Amino acid sequence: MADNKRDYYEVLGIDKNADEQTIKKAYRKMVKEHHPDVNPDDPKAEEKFKEINEAYEVLRDSEKRARYDQYGHAGMDPNMGGGFGGFDFGGGFGGFDFGDIFGNIFGGGGHSSSARRNMPQQGEDLRAHVVVSFEEAAFGCKKEISYNRIEVCDECNGSGAKKGTSAETCKACGGTGQVRVTQRTPFGMVQTSKTCEACGGKGKTIKNPCTNCRGTGYVRVKKTLEVTVPAGIDDGQRIVLQKQGNAGKNGGDYGDLYVTVSVRPHTVFERDGYDIYCDVPITFVEAALGAEIDIPTLDGKVKYTIPEGTQTDTRFTLRGKGIQNIRSKNSKGDLIFKVVVEVPKGLTANQKSALKNFAEVCGNSNYTKKESFLKKIFGKDKQ
Repeated sequence: MADNKRDYYEVLGIDKNADEQTIKKAYRKMVKEHHPDVNPDDPKAEEKFKEINEAYEVLRDSEKRARYDQYGHAGMDPNMGGGFGGFDFGGGFGGFDFGDIFGNIFGGGGHSSSARRNMPQQGEDLRAHVVVSFEEAAFGCKKEISYNRIEVCDECNGSGAKKGTSAETCKACGGTGQVRVTQRTPFGMVQTSKTCEACGGKGKTIKNPCTNCRGTGYVRVKKTLEVTVPAGIDDGQRIVLQKQGNAGKNGGDYGDLYVTVSVRPHTVFERDGYDIYCDVPITFVEAALGAEIDIPTLDGKVKYTIPEGTQTDTRFTLRGKGIQNIRSKNSKGDLIFKVVVEVPKGLTANQKSALKNFAEVCGNSNYTKKESFLKKIFGKDKQ
């Protein structure tokens, strides 16, 4: 399986020496281009999207990335003994931090896990929903949405300390966020590190907490945004608003906001991709003799001449009268309309007489389908 996978750096289109910011930037660009919702006509879009996310999940994590750089895809195999089976440790366990290993066994986080907790972390992504009309989806529009999100407290700038004060170095751990403990193990007495309970691994304590955020450094607020709905968007597709999600931790970026668009159905048109469809009723006379009729479009009515002898359910196409391609302003779908011949009702005596005379004059000569049908059944014409 691993042999068939593409190189993760190649997937994101980055160099192997790329820093964290470059990786994140490349990931966001690739996700925006290859999201299945943006590529509904590409059957491989979902597979490509999963490949991008898999590559990012490994390269964004310093430990996973280091293991991948050293062992390739094999280093990501969960069957490799939890990531260590089959690897040469270089003579015993030299080079490995017993504090990290035994910290995980006995519930402590170890220095590396503490460092990860205090590293900048991107905030959570949020979801929102907006409803638009058929025309608004076709031509684009602006919609106002409101939602709740977590923001950095503007009173304390995220420190959690009361204005005019600051957080203090934790006395229990000396600001390291870790405390050393000695434990008895099957290997003997081993000294390990664990997260400092006094400061939660932050290395700092707050003596005078901010009253606005109660010392958390974050507040929940109701935010209102104007969302630009692009022309050509379809029902169920999403708009990504970067950095409009929840606040990150330890100075990390805000998450993103994903706005799902619902399109209300139209009374006349139906959509399939970028093409739209509708039925146009015509009279028996218009169908028989041909006529210039009005066709409804998203841009207003247009004139169209149907030929004489047009049968019901016949389809005609108006090129470029459909939906604008969401990725190209110069490309539009088509309008395909189907004519439906209406049979007259409530005929007067004179109208019925005229139709009977018409039928007698025509016989079967003008009804080729009926004539063919009768021949197939009876082998000859039947009146």
